Amino acid sequence: MEQEIKELILSNSVDLFGQQIDEQLIQFQKTRKDIEGDLTLVIFPFVKLLKCSPQDAGNRIGELIVDKLIDIDRFAVVGGFLNLTISDQYWLNQLKRIHAEPTFGCSEPNSKPLMMVEYASPNTNKPLHLGHLRNIFLGYSVAEILKANGHKVIKTQIINDRGIHICKSMLAWEKFSPINEKGERETPENTGLKGDKLVGKYYVEFDKHFNQEAKEIILQWEQGSFDGFPVAICDEFQRLTLAKSGKDEKTCEGIDAKIKDLAKNQTSLLLEAKEMLIKWEARDPQVYLLWSTMNSWVYAGFEATYDMMGVDFDHLYYESDTFLLGKDIIMDGLNRGVFFKKADGSVWIDLTAEGLDEKLVLRSDGTAVYMTQDIGTAVDRLTDYPDVSGVIYTVGNEQDYHFKVLFLILEKMGYSWAKNCSHLSYGMVDLPSGRMKSREGTVVDADDLMADVIAEATEMTKERGHIEGMSDEEKNHLFRQIGLGGLKYYLLKVDPKKRMLFNPEESIELNGHTGPFIQYAHARIQSLLAKAGVTEGSTLEFNPSDLEPSERDVLKWLTEFPAHMNEAASDLSPAVLANYTYELVKAYNHFYQSVSIMIETNEDKKRMRLVLSANVAKVIRQSMRLLGIEVPNRM
Repeated sequence: MEQEIKELILSNSVDLFGQQIDEQLIQFQKTRKDIEGDLTLVIFPFVKLLKCSPQDAGNRIGELIVDKLIDIDRFAVVGGFLNLTISDQYWLNQLKRIHAEPTFGCSEPNSKPLMMVEYASPNTNKPLHLGHLRNIFLGYSVAEILKANGHKVIKTQIINDRGIHICKSMLAWEKFSPINEKGERETPENTGLKGDKLVGKYYVEFDKHFNQEAKEIILQWEQGSFDGFPVAICDEFQRLTLAKSGKDEKTCEGIDAKIKDLAKNQTSLLLEAKEMLIKWEARDPQVYLLWSTMNSWVYAGFEATYDMMGVDFDHLYYESDTFLLGKDIIMDGLNRGVFFKKADGSVWIDLTAEGLDEKLVLRSDGTAVYMTQDIGTAVDRLTDYPDVSGVIYTVGNEQDYHFKVLFLILEKMGYSWAKNCSHLSYGMVDLPSGRMKSREGTVVDADDLMADVIAEATEMTKERGHIEGMSDEEKNHLFRQIGLGGLKYYLLKVDPKKRMLFNPEESIELNGHTGPFIQYAHARIQSLLAKAGVTEGSTLEFNPSDLEPSERDVLKWLTEFPAHMNEAASDLSPAVLANYTYELVKAYNHFYQSVSIMIETNEDKKRMRLVLSANVAKVIRQSMRLLGIEVPNRM
C-alpha cells in the first residue's frame, strides 16, 4: 500500500505541487495507537511546496488519495500527519492472498547469490559453553533467514584443532591423567565422560598447575634467587619491582600482572607446551598420534551436542589444514613486501598507515598464530566456492579488531573478494554471577544448560497438566521442544550487537516475552482448528461485510511478515523476527479474547476467523523455524 500511495503522489506531483518532487520527501510511519488509521504520511515536507498550513496540505493530499485509491476509505489530518484508514475489503483480500501462499513471506529458493555463514568455530581443548550457544543459534538462524530470503547458503565452521591451547590439554593429559589398574590413562571409554568434557578437564588442569608454577617462580625471585633464568628476565623483574615503589594500589596491581606474565613465560609447563607445538608442526609421530586421538574424542562430543541443539553444517574446515596454506600465503606476501621480518625472525604486517598497528602473522619459531590460519581458511573457502558473494563470520565482538586486520590483509594480498567478507559481531553473554572463564572452569557447559532447561520445562509442563493421553516419547519430545525453544528464543530475541545477561529460569516462563509464550499460542490455535475440523491447506470461502478492530490489528501484523523477513536478512538479526512474532502473538491473543470463534453465528465471520487463526499459526511456524525453534501442536 505504501508503494501505491508513493507512486500516486509522484505521478500527480506536478498538479499537486507545481513541480516534480523527490521521492525522498514521501515518508511513512506507523499510526499512533490512540489515533484512528492504518498508515500515516508525514505532511511537513510538503508544507513549503504548497505554501499553506499542514492541515490544508494534508487535506489536499488526502483527498487525492481517497479519490484515486479504492482501498483507502477515509483520512484525517492531525498536526502535520495524514492518517489513512484502509478499507476492510483490502485487509480481507490480503488474508486471502496470504492463505493461498503456503510459504508466505519467503522468496523463491536459490533465486539470490550464494552466501557462506560461519558459526560455532570451537576449539578442541574444551566443551561448548553458553557463549557458544549464542554464537551457534545466531549463525544457524542467520543462515536459515538468508535461505528463506532466496539465497543459496553454505553453513560452515572452522574447527580450531591446533595451536598452543590444544597442546596445553595434550600435555596436561600426559602429565596429570591418573593410570588405572589396567595401566590406562583416562579416556571417554573408561570414564564414561563425553570426549570434549574429558579434554576440557585437562585444559583446566594445565592452567591450575601453570599458575602454581608461576607463583613459585615469583616467590623464588622475591627471595633473590635467579638461578637458571636469563639475565634479561632477572633485570626486568627487578625493574618492575622497583617501579612499584610509591605507586598507588591500582598501578601496583598492573605491575604485579606484568610480573605474573613474566613468570608464566618462564614456567617449564609453558615451555614444554611450546616445544610440543613445534613437534606437532614438524609431524612428530608420537605427538601427532596423541593430537589425533584426543581430537577424535572431542569431535564425537561436539556431534552429540550439535544434535541436541538441532543445528547442522554443510562444510567443515580444520585449522590443522588451513594454517599451512596461510603460512605459504604469508611467505609469498613477505617476498612481495606486504609483510616484513623482525630481527628475531617473526613476520609482521605494518597497518599504522590505516590507523591500526603492527600485527604478528608468524612467530619467531615459525609457528602459526590465529591470523595465519584465518588467512588460509579464507582463501581455501573461496577456492572451494568461487561463486560465493559474501562470507559472514559469526564471532563475538571481542574479535572486532582481529577481523578488521584480517580483511585488510586479504585486500593487501590482492584478493578482491575480501570486500565481501563481513563480521557478524555479537555481544558477550554474562551470568548473574559475572563473566565466564574457560581456563578457570567457570563456564556454563552447553550440555548441562540444555539438560537443565529441559528438566525445568518438564516440571513446568507436568504441573500445568494438559498432557494426558500422550505417550512417554511424545511427552519427552514436548519437554525438549519447550526447553530448547525457550533457550533459543531467549538468546535470539536480543539484538546481536548487544551484550546480554542470561537467566535460564526466565527463558522457559509461559507468560511474558518468551519462547514458550509463542509456542503456547501455536498449540492453542492448533487445538482450535482441530475442533473446527480445519486441516492444513483447507480452503474456506469467506466474505464478511466488516472487520472488528482486533481482527484488523492481527491482519496488519500478518501482512508485515515479509518486510520483517527482509529486515532480518539485511540486518543479519534474528531478533527482528523474534520480536515481530511476539508482537503478532500478543495481537492474536487480544483478538482471541475479544471475539467469538466457535460459537459465532455468522458463518462468514466464523470462517474468516478460522482462516485468520490458521495463518497466524503458519507464520509462527515459519518464523520460529528460522530461529531453529520447533512449535508443538499440543502443550
